[in-house]
Amino acid sequence: MTALRGQVGGEISVEMDAAPGIDLTKILAEMREQYESLAEKNRRDAEQWFFSKTEELNREVAINTEQLQSGKTEITELRRTIQSLEIDLQSQLSTKAALEGTLADTEARYGTQLAQLQMLITGVEEQLAELRCDMERQNHEYRALLDVKCRLEQEIATYRRLLEGEDAQCVRG
Repeated sequence: MTALRGQVGGEISVEMDAAPGIDLTKILAEMREQYESLAEKNRRDAEQWFFSKTEELNREVAINTEQLQSGKTEITELRRTIQSLEIDLQSQLSTKAALEGTLADTEARYGTQLAQLQMLITGVEEQLAELRCDMERQNHEYRALLDVKCRLEQEIATYRRLLEGEDAQCVRG
């Protein structure tokens, strides 16, 4: 470039008619002020949004913490209730087993007693049957004896009549 200048040889001066100069510093300051104002507004909006979201989140955390604590308390109470019910169930099962054992013992004892009573009843029934047979035999013998007695009494009465009739003939004669 220096060589070319040297060849061209002369100086050139250019003048221009231009509008009065714009103060770029002022424009930049205004732009900076607008930008800072917009940035401040955005920062306040973001801060307000952040605080509202934080407050809302804190409320939700408080509600969820309360619900969590309530749920934990309820779970603890339910576990206690379950343990209590399991203990009661075990107690009831033990009582049931004891009662079933007692029932089995009672059934066995009364079964034995019933068998003994049945044997006694069978023995008494046999004795009763023997007594009936004896009574029927004795009744039959009694009737036979009564019949014999009646016939004897009739014979005696006949002999008496006969004797009385002979005595009457002897006394007359």
